Order: sequence, then C-alpha cells, then structure tokens
Amino acid sequence: MKCSAFLQAKICFVEQRVENVNFALKIINYIVMINHVVMFKLKKYDSESEKQDVIGSIEDGLLSLKDKIAELKYIEVGVNYELAAKSYDICLISHFENLEDLDVYRFHPEHLKVTELIGQHAVERAAVDFEF
Repeated sequence: MKCSAFLQAKICFVEQRVENVNFALKIINYIVMINHVVMFKLKKYDSESEKQDVIGSIEDGLLSLKDKIAELKYIEVGVNYELAAKSYDICLISHFENLEDLDVYRFHPEHLKVTELIGQHAVERAAVDFEF
C-alpha cells in the first residue's frame, strides 16, 4: 500500500517532534544539577585573629579542591562577616552534575584532607543537597 504525500509528511512531522523531545530531555538532564550546601560553626578561640587564621586555612583548603576534583563544577566559600556571631561561621556552596559526582567528591582523598582539617575546628555542621 502506497502512503500519500500528506501521510508521509505527517509521519515525518511526528518523528521530528519525537527527536525534539528526546533532545530536550537530554538538555534537561544536563541542566539539572546538585547543589551541595554545608555550614560550619567553629569552636571558640582566644582571639579573633586566631579564628580568622583558622577560617582562612579552611577557606583556602576548600577552594583548592576546584583544581583537584574534576567532578566539582562550582565552589564558593562564604565567611560570616561577624566573627563573634552565635551563628555559623563558614558556608560552602558547591555544584555537581549528579549524585554520583557528589559521592566521588565526598570520598576523594583531597576532600578528605580538608574535612580532617575542618573536623579539628568545627563544633557543628549542617548540610543540605538538592537539585536545581
């Protein structure tokens, strides 16, 4: 049975729409990422300068991970402007393409070195991971 030109055009149109939907899904999967947010409260120090030195070393350690862990797509470290505040002292924001990449980061030897440093100074930690 021969298909009419109209039916062939309709089939071609549907096939193109399916290709467009598949392409859009691929883009959406790429765009959706994991946002990993962690806040640290540090122990009390004898002076603000001592606390500032510790914060600086933690900040440097965290930021250095960008060049050492390929799965880490974005990193930002924020420091509370008020050193004597009762709130958290440091906030880490990092982005990953998926949960698997976040797990690679979590267990990466360079990350574990920084977590050891943080563990020596932090008394509280809060974290949340979510898609964005």
